[in-house]
Amino acid sequence: MRRLPVPASWRRLPQAVGLRWKIAVLLAVGCSLVAVAIGILIHGARARQIGEAARANATAQLITVRKVYELTGRLDREYVGEADARIDCPQLPRALRTAALDGQRTTYLDLSGADPVVWAARPVGSGHVLSVRLPLADERAELAELDGRLVAYGASVVGLAALGGALLASRLSRDLRAAAETARRISAGDLDARIGPSGRPGARDEVAELSWAVDTMAASLQQRLEAEQRFTADVAHELRTPLTGLHTAAELLPPGRPTELVRDRVAALRTLTEDLLEVARLDANREEPQWEALPLGPLVESVTRRSGVAAEVLGACEPARVRTDVRRLERILANLLANARRHGGDPVVVTVAGTAVTVRDAGPGFPERLLREGPQRFLTDAPERGQGTGLGLTIAFGQAQVIGARVGLANPRGGGAAATVTLPPA
Repeated sequence: MRRLPVPASWRRLPQAVGLRWKIAVLLAVGCSLVAVAIGILIHGARARQIGEAARANATAQLITVRKVYELTGRLDREYVGEADARIDCPQLPRALRTAALDGQRTTYLDLSGADPVVWAARPVGSGHVLSVRLPLADERAELAELDGRLVAYGASVVGLAALGGALLASRLSRDLRAAAETARRISAGDLDARIGPSGRPGARDEVAELSWAVDTMAASLQQRLEAEQRFTADVAHELRTPLTGLHTAAELLPPGRPTELVRDRVAALRTLTEDLLEVARLDANREEPQWEALPLGPLVESVTRRSGVAAEVLGACEPARVRTDVRRLERILANLLANARRHGGDPVVVTVAGTAVTVRDAGPGFPERLLREGPQRFLTDAPERGQGTGLGLTIAFGQAQVIGARVGLANPRGGGAAATVTLPPA
């Protein structure tokens, strides 16, 4: 048998329904099952009571009618009253007639038919059956009224249970949403975000336990990151003095190839130290931009020329003005250009369009891990040192955040890698 495809909107329905409504529906379904079970039990008990009373009444009427018949030999209404008594009634149920002919006094109850009735029959004379028929229309009407009340009461209970469940679950849903929002803020870098006290630790309230656990995790994470930032800043700061002396000593060495190698490594160490200090300042949120409103095209052309990277600038006459810090924007573009030259391939093209600047190269493109997770410090794209981007892109992203810009990384269809900086307009 072929299965019909399930619409995508139906598959997304469980995720779209909030926890509060799920709890309300669950309570409503549970109460509905309980109400149906209780209604069935009450209906069955009342039906049995009506049936037993009807059978007893019919049997009593049959006994009275038999006595009258034996004394008078007649079944006139003046003798038997309101009872519908007959000899060999053609409407008598076959099973009841058979039992009566076998010498048994039996009853037959029918509440489900169009004409609810109870029969009582017994043998009389030779091969004859005396029967009494009593209508049960009033009893069935009473039973139907009881069923209507049960349905109304059950619906009221289910509605109240759903409403109460929604109200009780609203606080739970609100607390869980607050916990999720706080977790997202922590993930975005706001390490001061806390859920706040919603119960004492060790309480039976699972939501309070979750809130306490998330706040404890955030505090521990904040302490570790701050310790790491302090360590990085302290190491970089302590390295500046010996590196300055080492640089001075390298300048005093006699000319030659070994001297060039020493000076080159000392310069690399000084650059790395300055980068570490800059990263530490960015992590500590101590950077204060100096705002200026400038035309973006000429500014990008000037920064590209000073960077020392052979790159073509498109849109140098772009008239759009941006609000930025020139020194920090130059730092961002210089790092992107250096990254394109080091890890990409020629030609390097810088395109200015509106308030956005794109640096594109013709290399192999950004690693998938970088596009997925963003830049990671202390990792380079060199195969011998693992995959990553070092401190260049980390500093570019950090400085962009300071000046309110956005940096996006992509691998265009035509090949290569493209980094786009979008600046706020003046």
